[in-house]
Amino acid sequence: MKAVGRPGRRILGVAAIAAVALSTAACSGAGGGGGGGASGKTTVTIAAVSNPQIEDLQKLTKTFESQHKDIDVKFSILPESQMQDKVTQDIATKGGQFDAVMLGPDQTNVWAKKKWIADLSGYADKGGYDPGDLIPSVKDALSVDKKLYAVPFYSEGAFLTYRKDLFQAAGLTMPAQPTWDDVLTFAKALNKPGEIAGICLRGAPTSGAQMVYTTMLDTYGGAWYDMKWKSTLDSPAVKQAMTQYLELQKYGVPGATSADFPECSNAYAQGKAAMWYDATVGATVLEDKASSTVVGKNGYAPGPVEKTKAADWFWAWSFAIPETSKNKDAAWQFISWATSKDYAQLVGKELGWLHVPPGVRTSTYAIPEYQDATKAFGEQTKKVIGAVDIKNPGVEPRPYVGGGWLALPEGQSLQIMFAKEISAALAGSQTVDQALANAAKAADESAKSAGLQK
Repeated sequence: MKAVGRPGRRILGVAAIAAVALSTAACSGAGGGGGGGASGKTTVTIAAVSNPQIEDLQKLTKTFESQHKDIDVKFSILPESQMQDKVTQDIATKGGQFDAVMLGPDQTNVWAKKKWIADLSGYADKGGYDPGDLIPSVKDALSVDKKLYAVPFYSEGAFLTYRKDLFQAAGLTMPAQPTWDDVLTFAKALNKPGEIAGICLRGAPTSGAQMVYTTMLDTYGGAWYDMKWKSTLDSPAVKQAMTQYLELQKYGVPGATSADFPECSNAYAQGKAAMWYDATVGATVLEDKASSTVVGKNGYAPGPVEKTKAADWFWAWSFAIPETSKNKDAAWQFISWATSKDYAQLVGKELGWLHVPPGVRTSTYAIPEYQDATKAFGEQTKKVIGAVDIKNPGVEPRPYVGGGWLALPEGQSLQIMFAKEISAALAGSQTVDQALANAAKAADESAKSAGLQK
């Protein structure tokens, strides 16, 4: 199965996954949310991102419809950036086109405060949904003022994947909790130019690169802003983190300025890299014989740290219900089914256990068949997701919520800006000092225009 993650703005992907993807015949179209049609059924329209997990959901939606004869489900499926633009415009203008929308923890936090999406706590606390079974850190990331505003479809943290066989041959031992200095030492030792890179790290100028950049600057003691919304991207801590990043890329794959999740996934899976730091969802690619030459050779360690206890990368593609929906009850019936214990069982039995959306429910990790299918990485995935604290992801206090991203309306554009500056430094067209000065200036201008910085 192909992994999904937020490789391009979140896989982490701002890059379009494909041309606009149409939904399957059984669940097609993008029609507006509305009441019953001529059949008397309620039509629930779902806006979702184009990825393999959603393809699986579409295939299995016929099961939901057979159990809910009064509900028809229609999907509007788009590449991530297009989907987000379309949904944001619809919700901001109160268009009411969608009954449920797919979003991440950043939008959940921003949109809940704007009252654009419904509080789902009343729904989740009854009817057997069992919100207490949701992995606590995931539930917390989708909650505002202790109220649940979205339910997770799948989530991911970050870990350091490494070739156990290469480490053993070189006499190296991966610590239980590696530091970035450890990673640099290993990358130098394992790098063999023209044969195998010491590590693969994203370097493409997309917001997905924040999976590396922001988690590094956070653990080194940096932040995007201080409590007065003054940018600190040019601080000594951020410079130390980005200098370490650039040093690591000396032992990375060729063409690092074009490397995003797919490129690193492919390089590592084909034996071209000894280590790879990225989203936990990537393990499903590496342990699948259909896509990987290194099955069974991999170790999975927590994301590297410096001053923090854990790496802070976290993402959860989740479902929320817009306040403008006229079919909230029917929408809840669908999204609660799609994020339920029963759905995990259905996916495993119908499509295979590696297809089960990871990082959602504690109970999933107790299913024997799932444990067997994910024995190489399942518990480590659960562990790193459980260690994430998006409210306090770094060392210094900050006025924003994060987790490798910014819960701000301007967050994505700022992330892309930062990625472009660092990518330019990686390409050698500017120094790290110039890159950080440019980034700090742009971040300050954004905070001022948003009325955050006085």
